[in-house]
Amino acid sequence: MAIIIIAIGNILIGGLVGMTGVAGFLLPILYTAGLGYSTTEGLAFSFLAFIISGWLGSRHYQHEGLMDRRVAYLLSGGSFVGAIIGVRLNLLLPTSWVQFLLYLVVLLSGIAILIQQRHPPKPGVDHLNQPVLLVILGVVTGLICALSGAGGPVLVMPLLVLLGCEPHAAVGIALLNSVFISLPAAVGYLSQVQFMTTLPLLAMIIVTHGIGVIVGSRIGPKIDGRLLKNGTAIFSIILGCIKLWP
Repeated sequence: MAIIIIAIGNILIGGLVGMTGVAGFLLPILYTAGLGYSTTEGLAFSFLAFIISGWLGSRHYQHEGLMDRRVAYLLSGGSFVGAIIGVRLNLLLPTSWVQFLLYLVVLLSGIAILIQQRHPPKPGVDHLNQPVLLVILGVVTGLICALSGAGGPVLVMPLLVLLGCEPHAAVGIALLNSVFISLPAAVGYLSQVQFMTTLPLLAMIIVTHGIGVIVGSRIGPKIDGRLLKNGTAIFSIILGCIKLWP
Protein backbone atom coordinates (compact mmCIF):
# COMPACT_ATOMS: atom_id res chain seq x y z
CA MET A 1 0.00 0.00 0.00
CA ALA A 2 2.82 2.39 0.87
CA ILE A 3 4.40 1.81 -2.56
CA ILE A 4 1.15 2.78 -4.30
CA ILE A 5 0.83 5.93 -2.17
CA ILE A 6 4.43 6.91 -2.95
CA ALA A 7 3.91 6.34 -6.69
CA ILE A 8 0.68 8.34 -6.87
CA GLY A 9 2.09 11.05 -4.60
CA ASN A 10 5.17 11.48 -6.77
CA ILE A 11 3.13 11.70 -9.97
CA LEU A 12 0.77 14.32 -8.53
CA ILE A 13 3.44 16.37 -6.75
CA GLY A 14 5.74 16.08 -9.76
CA GLY A 15 2.94 17.47 -11.94
CA LEU A 16 2.44 20.44 -9.62
CA VAL A 17 6.19 21.10 -9.52
CA GLY A 18 6.35 21.07 -13.31
CA MET A 19 3.45 23.52 -13.58
CA THR A 20 4.24 25.99 -10.79
CA GLY A 21 7.54 24.96 -9.17
CA VAL A 22 6.14 25.28 -5.64
CA ALA A 23 4.88 21.88 -4.44
CA GLY A 24 8.04 19.88 -3.74
CA PHE A 25 7.88 20.58 -0.01
CA LEU A 26 4.94 18.11 0.12
CA LEU A 27 7.25 15.14 -0.51
CA PRO A 28 9.12 15.20 2.84
CA ILE A 29 5.75 15.59 4.56
CA LEU A 30 4.37 12.57 2.66
CA TYR A 31 7.34 10.38 3.61
CA THR A 32 7.72 11.38 7.26
CA ALA A 33 4.31 12.43 8.57
CA GLY A 34 2.28 10.30 6.16
CA LEU A 35 4.27 7.07 5.87
CA GLY A 36 6.47 7.06 8.96
CA TYR A 37 9.91 7.21 7.35
CA SER A 38 12.70 8.84 9.35
CA THR A 39 13.58 12.46 8.63
CA THR A 40 16.85 11.41 6.97
CA GLU A 41 15.08 8.87 4.73
CA GLY A 42 12.35 11.36 3.84
CA LEU A 43 14.90 14.01 2.88
CA ALA A 44 16.99 11.51 0.90
CA PHE A 45 13.99 10.31 -1.14
CA SER A 46 12.74 13.87 -1.67
CA PHE A 47 16.01 15.41 -2.83
CA LEU A 48 16.56 12.53 -5.26
CA ALA A 49 13.16 13.33 -6.79
CA PHE A 50 14.00 17.05 -6.88
CA ILE A 51 17.05 16.34 -9.05
CA ILE A 52 14.78 14.65 -11.59
CA SER A 53 12.07 17.32 -11.47
CA GLY A 54 14.60 20.13 -11.72
CA TRP A 55 16.43 18.60 -14.67
CA LEU A 56 13.39 17.52 -16.70
CA GLY A 57 11.29 20.59 -15.91
CA SER A 58 14.00 23.16 -16.61
CA ARG A 59 14.85 21.51 -19.95
CA HIS A 60 11.27 21.98 -21.13
CA TYR A 61 11.11 25.60 -19.96
CA GLN A 62 14.44 26.27 -21.68
CA HIS A 63 13.09 24.70 -24.89
CA GLU A 64 10.13 27.10 -24.66
CA GLY A 65 12.52 30.07 -24.35
CA LEU A 66 11.58 30.65 -20.71
CA MET A 67 15.04 30.53 -19.18
CA ASP A 68 17.50 33.31 -18.36
CA ARG A 69 20.72 31.28 -18.21
CA ARG A 70 22.82 34.04 -16.68
CA VAL A 71 20.45 34.49 -13.75
CA ALA A 72 19.99 30.73 -13.42
CA TYR A 73 23.71 29.92 -13.32
CA LEU A 74 24.64 32.72 -10.90
CA LEU A 75 21.82 31.73 -8.56
CA SER A 76 22.56 28.02 -8.89
CA GLY A 77 26.28 28.43 -8.23
CA GLY A 78 25.49 30.09 -4.92
CA SER A 79 22.84 27.48 -4.11
CA PHE A 80 25.28 24.61 -4.66
CA VAL A 81 27.62 26.07 -2.05
CA GLY A 82 24.73 26.85 0.29
CA ALA A 83 23.34 23.31 0.02
CA ILE A 84 26.71 21.78 0.96
CA ILE A 85 26.81 23.99 4.05
CA GLY A 86 23.17 23.18 4.80
CA VAL A 87 23.71 19.42 4.82
CA ARG A 88 26.65 19.84 7.21
CA LEU A 89 24.63 22.11 9.50
CA ASN A 90 21.72 19.66 9.56
CA LEU A 91 23.24 17.80 12.49
CA LEU A 92 23.85 21.01 14.46
CA LEU A 93 20.68 23.10 14.14
CA PRO A 94 17.09 22.17 15.08
CA THR A 95 15.11 21.64 11.88
CA SER A 96 12.20 23.57 13.42
CA TRP A 97 14.27 26.77 13.46
CA VAL A 98 15.13 26.48 9.79
CA GLN A 99 11.58 25.59 8.76
CA PHE A 100 10.28 28.64 10.66
CA LEU A 101 12.67 30.87 8.71
CA LEU A 102 11.78 29.16 5.43
CA TYR A 103 8.04 29.66 5.76
CA LEU A 104 8.42 33.18 7.15
CA VAL A 105 10.31 34.15 3.98
CA VAL A 106 7.68 32.37 1.86
CA LEU A 107 4.87 34.26 3.63
CA LEU A 108 6.56 37.66 3.31
CA SER A 109 7.41 37.01 -0.35
CA GLY A 110 3.76 36.24 -1.13
CA ILE A 111 2.59 39.42 0.59
CA ALA A 112 5.23 41.47 -1.22
CA ILE A 113 4.19 40.05 -4.61
CA LEU A 114 0.56 41.06 -4.06
CA ILE A 115 1.63 44.56 -2.98
CA GLN A 116 3.86 44.78 -6.05
CA GLN A 117 0.91 43.80 -8.26
CA ARG A 118 -1.25 46.61 -6.87
CA HIS A 119 1.55 49.17 -6.70
CA PRO A 120 4.16 48.38 -9.40
CA PRO A 121 7.64 49.67 -8.52
CA LYS A 122 8.99 52.62 -10.45
CA PRO A 123 11.78 51.90 -12.95
CA GLY A 124 15.10 51.90 -11.16
CA VAL A 125 17.67 49.33 -10.12
CA ASP A 126 17.41 46.04 -12.01
CA HIS A 127 18.02 43.50 -9.24
CA LEU A 128 18.36 40.64 -11.72
CA ASN A 129 21.43 42.35 -13.21
CA GLN A 130 23.33 42.32 -9.91
CA PRO A 131 25.55 39.19 -9.91
CA VAL A 132 26.63 39.52 -6.28
CA LEU A 133 23.02 39.74 -5.10
CA LEU A 134 22.06 36.65 -7.11
CA VAL A 135 24.98 34.60 -5.75
CA ILE A 136 24.23 35.64 -2.15
CA LEU A 137 20.55 34.86 -2.68
CA GLY A 138 21.57 31.46 -4.04
CA VAL A 139 23.77 30.67 -1.03
CA VAL A 140 21.06 31.63 1.47
CA THR A 141 18.22 29.79 -0.29
CA GLY A 142 20.39 26.71 -0.89
CA LEU A 143 21.36 26.56 2.78
CA ILE A 144 17.78 26.97 4.04
CA CYS A 145 16.33 24.46 1.57
CA ALA A 146 18.98 21.78 2.19
CA LEU A 147 18.37 22.09 5.91
CA SER A 148 14.57 22.08 5.80
CA GLY A 149 13.85 19.61 3.02
CA ALA A 150 12.36 22.11 0.56
CA GLY A 151 13.47 21.51 -3.01
CA GLY A 152 14.10 25.19 -3.66
CA PRO A 153 11.35 26.53 -5.96
CA VAL A 154 8.92 27.09 -3.07
CA LEU A 155 11.36 29.73 -1.82
CA VAL A 156 13.24 30.75 -4.98
CA MET A 157 10.28 31.18 -7.35
CA PRO A 158 8.39 33.85 -5.32
CA LEU A 159 11.66 35.65 -4.54
CA LEU A 160 12.53 35.82 -8.25
CA VAL A 161 9.07 37.17 -9.07
CA LEU A 162 9.52 39.73 -6.31
CA LEU A 163 12.81 40.83 -7.91
CA GLY A 164 11.02 41.42 -11.21
CA CYS A 165 11.43 38.11 -13.02
CA GLU A 166 8.68 37.05 -15.43
CA PRO A 167 6.63 34.32 -13.65
CA HIS A 168 7.13 31.53 -16.22
CA ALA A 169 10.85 32.28 -16.44
CA ALA A 170 10.99 32.24 -12.63
CA VAL A 171 9.56 28.69 -12.63
CA GLY A 172 12.17 27.54 -15.16
CA ILE A 173 15.06 29.17 -13.28
CA ALA A 174 13.83 27.81 -9.94
CA LEU A 175 13.59 24.28 -11.36
CA LEU A 176 17.17 24.38 -12.68
CA ASN A 177 18.30 25.90 -9.39
CA SER A 178 16.71 23.00 -7.50
CA VAL A 179 19.12 20.58 -9.23
CA PHE A 180 22.10 22.40 -7.73
CA ILE A 181 20.46 22.41 -4.30
CA SER A 182 19.39 18.78 -4.49
CA LEU A 183 22.62 17.18 -5.77
CA PRO A 184 24.77 17.77 -2.66
CA ALA A 185 21.72 17.35 -0.40
CA ALA A 186 20.77 14.00 -1.95
CA VAL A 187 24.34 12.69 -1.76
CA GLY A 188 24.60 13.77 1.86
CA TYR A 189 21.31 12.24 3.00
CA LEU A 190 21.52 9.09 0.85
CA SER A 191 24.90 8.33 2.43
CA GLN A 192 23.07 8.03 5.76
CA VAL A 193 20.49 5.42 4.62
CA GLN A 194 20.82 1.79 3.53
CA PHE A 195 21.21 2.57 -0.15
CA MET A 196 21.15 -0.95 -1.64
CA THR A 197 18.02 -2.07 0.24
CA THR A 198 16.10 1.02 -0.89
CA LEU A 199 17.32 0.88 -4.52
CA PRO A 200 14.03 -0.49 -5.99
CA LEU A 201 12.08 2.22 -4.14
CA LEU A 202 14.48 4.91 -5.37
CA ALA A 203 14.07 3.71 -8.97
CA MET A 204 10.28 3.86 -8.65
CA ILE A 205 10.47 7.38 -7.19
CA ILE A 206 12.61 8.55 -10.12
CA VAL A 207 10.23 7.13 -12.74
CA THR A 208 6.92 8.27 -11.20
CA HIS A 209 8.16 11.74 -10.26
CA GLY A 210 9.64 12.14 -13.73
CA ILE A 211 6.31 11.29 -15.38
CA GLY A 212 4.51 13.89 -13.29
CA VAL A 213 7.07 16.60 -14.04
CA ILE A 214 7.04 15.99 -17.80
CA VAL A 215 3.26 16.35 -17.92
CA GLY A 216 3.23 19.37 -15.59
CA SER A 217 5.99 21.25 -17.42
CA ARG A 218 4.03 20.95 -20.67
CA ILE A 219 0.99 22.55 -19.04
CA GLY A 220 2.85 25.23 -17.03
CA PRO A 221 3.92 27.58 -19.88
CA LYS A 222 0.29 27.75 -21.08
CA ILE A 223 -0.93 29.23 -17.78
CA ASP A 224 -1.57 33.01 -17.89
CA GLY A 225 1.41 34.89 -16.41
CA ARG A 226 -0.64 37.20 -14.20
CA LEU A 227 -2.70 34.26 -12.93
CA LEU A 228 0.48 32.34 -12.16
CA LYS A 229 1.94 35.34 -10.33
CA ASN A 230 -1.18 35.92 -8.22
CA GLY A 231 -1.61 32.21 -7.64
CA THR A 232 1.98 31.93 -6.41
CA ALA A 233 1.47 34.85 -4.04
CA ILE A 234 -1.78 33.50 -2.58
CA PHE A 235 -0.37 29.99 -2.28
CA SER A 236 2.74 31.34 -0.53
CA ILE A 237 0.65 33.33 1.96
CA ILE A 238 -1.66 30.41 2.76
CA LEU A 239 1.26 27.99 3.10
CA GLY A 240 3.21 30.39 5.30
CA CYS A 241 0.22 30.98 7.59
CA ILE A 242 -0.50 27.26 7.94
CA LYS A 243 3.11 26.35 8.67
CA LEU A 244 3.71 29.24 11.08
CA TRP A 245 0.46 28.78 13.00
CA PRO A 246 1.40 27.58 16.52
